[in-house]
Amino acid sequence: MTPAAQHSPELRAAARHFDRRRFLTVTGAAAALAFATNLPAAGAAAAAPLDAARITENPFTLGVASGDPLPASVLLWTRLAPKPYEPDSGLPAERVAVHWELAHDESFRRIVRRGTATAHPEFHHTVHVEVGYLDPGRVYYYRFRTGTWISETGRTRTAPGRGDKGGTASGLSFAAVSCQAYSDGYYTPYRHLAQDDVDIVFHLGDYLYEYAVNSVGGNRKYTDRTLPDVFNRETVTLEDYRLRYALFKSDPDLRAAHAAHPFVVTWDDHETENNYADDIPENSVPPEEFLLRRAAAYRAYWENQPLRTPQKPSGPDMRLYRRFHWGRLAQFDILDTRQYRSNQAYGDGWQVPGPESADPSRTMTGTTQERWLLNGWAKSDAVWNVVPQQVTFSQRRNSTSDTYKVSMDSWDGYSASRERLLAGADAAGIENLMVLTGDVHNGYAYDLKRDFDDRSSRTVGTELVATSVSSGGNGSDKPANWDTYMTANPHMRFYNGRRGYVTVALGRTSARVDFKTVPYVTTTGAGISTAASFAVEAGRPGLTPA
Repeated sequence: MTPAAQHSPELRAAARHFDRRRFLTVTGAAAALAFATNLPAAGAAAAAPLDAARITENPFTLGVASGDPLPASVLLWTRLAPKPYEPDSGLPAERVAVHWELAHDESFRRIVRRGTATAHPEFHHTVHVEVGYLDPGRVYYYRFRTGTWISETGRTRTAPGRGDKGGTASGLSFAAVSCQAYSDGYYTPYRHLAQDDVDIVFHLGDYLYEYAVNSVGGNRKYTDRTLPDVFNRETVTLEDYRLRYALFKSDPDLRAAHAAHPFVVTWDDHETENNYADDIPENSVPPEEFLLRRAAAYRAYWENQPLRTPQKPSGPDMRLYRRFHWGRLAQFDILDTRQYRSNQAYGDGWQVPGPESADPSRTMTGTTQERWLLNGWAKSDAVWNVVPQQVTFSQRRNSTSDTYKVSMDSWDGYSASRERLLAGADAAGIENLMVLTGDVHNGYAYDLKRDFDDRSSRTVGTELVATSVSSGGNGSDKPANWDTYMTANPHMRFYNGRRGYVTVALGRTSARVDFKTVPYVTTTGAGISTAASFAVEAGRPGLTPA
């Protein structure tokens, strides 16, 4: 793309249209073969399934998971991988029958549903089972079996209904997590989260990192094993991304958290490539080459996450934004701020805001997703409207002087897009807006201001930023810029640089927020503590120390 196109919204849009059309015409055949039609042919005679007796090693090495709970339905996931660090996972390119069970109890004496799913080699022997006709607001247990092998038991639940039976749900507890660079440390926060009494976990992005992982696991510094060379390269191909998910999901603490709680996931950038924007990569490669990489990343993401059929990608496109309700207590609008955004202003990074970053034509969400969100708010009857998304929404100045910089990758670099959402929330009469954020490897709590440039502006909601699980290493309670940030941003009510997660208990009249942190992740065994707690009163936005 020429420099002129990079700085003109109209030319950028035209270039994106041309690039997408070029992708579909020049490389469409290869992309379709690799990512879209790599499925059993319709009407073709199916090959004989694999005799499960031939599976001589445990195929459930990557655990089980559930996600996207609805009032009458749960989504169950697993992947067969006897040898997860090999490209074929230790299985031939044949279909495998996988039996599943859902029960009221851990001992599986009261079976509710059971069935058989097919693990297709085209989807890397992953299984997505959508189990319906369930009771709302109820805990269930599940497991998988193939041959003589039985998976670990997972625990999941349905959401309360919105009608008379479950619509008056009086409480909900959830956790928010993000950013789990395998090379930066162990997933100790997940070990504690697996034991927490929460109803659901929101993963806000950077589940995967594309960077190379060396033979000792980076800062993990394994002394008891050596990782194969297949991980010591950046992920680009479908095989690369699939193998990287196998590495990350091999962590026992992550597997424990997935087995303990249903997850609702959304991506950020590293699941594909750092700081990409729509079809514009961080690095200078031909557009069609990046779209092939994006198609590979999106395909592997869907395969390895507890996602439903509507989220299945088509080539380099995947609709990840979606909406859930928890009775009439909460509406969750999960956003995708990567796939449709305008390119970062001023070449990305931390820059002084100006006309380019404030350009009204710039978008973080794309027009369609933005309209979907605003329309959803207009129709909402929930007490709390929660928006799980990726990057910092509130203004975050890096200096107390009149000349300051902000991150062009966050909503500060898309200020008009942020203003449209704040105006839309106002117009919809949203009283209890709560934004959930990841990305920045720090825990933050913000009062959302109607106008961030006016310090006397009214508070209209809350933003909770979940620190990383491991990214950034051990961190510190008080980073070097703590005083500057807290002074430059008076709406910032909390700032902590340790690893961990945030939990929220929503009630009909108030919410409690707990920032939980561990002192270290570069070695195992760290305990967990609560770094800060806040309360939010329904109808009176703003954080109060609890």
